[in-house]
Amino acid sequence: MPFRALARPNAICGMCAADHTKDTFMELKRKKIYRYLVFRIDEKKREVVVEKIGNPAETYDDFTASLPENDCRYAVYDFDFVTPDNCQKSKIFFIAWSPSSSRVRAKMLYATSKHGLSTELDGIHYAIQATDPTEMDLEVLKEHAH
Repeated sequence: MPFRALARPNAICGMCAADHTKDTFMELKRKKIYRYLVFRIDEKKREVVVEKIGNPAETYDDFTASLPENDCRYAVYDFDFVTPDNCQKSKIFFIAWSPSSSRVRAKMLYATSKHGLSTELDGIHYAIQATDPTEMDLEVLKEHAH
């Protein structure tokens, strides 16, 4: 009986990040070749996978448009800004998107996997839980970053 937990490695953290997910995040963080990443849970594989990659030229509006209106997702956004001292800075935001209109099962699955994923993605500066677009508006990011 004690070995049963070993057969289900994701039982503790919900759904864990696929290796490709972690590698792609590290490319966003270190090489700055992506503006954002959108992740979804693949229930068959029991892991979090990359669903969409935003190129550096894409805007925050492009990013928010890539999130489904009625389903949960995780995302990271590399937010560039200029400080009052005129210094160029960048902060990585982890966003747990869980719209009110999504299925209860999806909300629960994403909620139980959020902590595990956010700890696997080393280098997150701020985390935001959003149930509607106003909770992750660009102004919200600016408030956190400054």
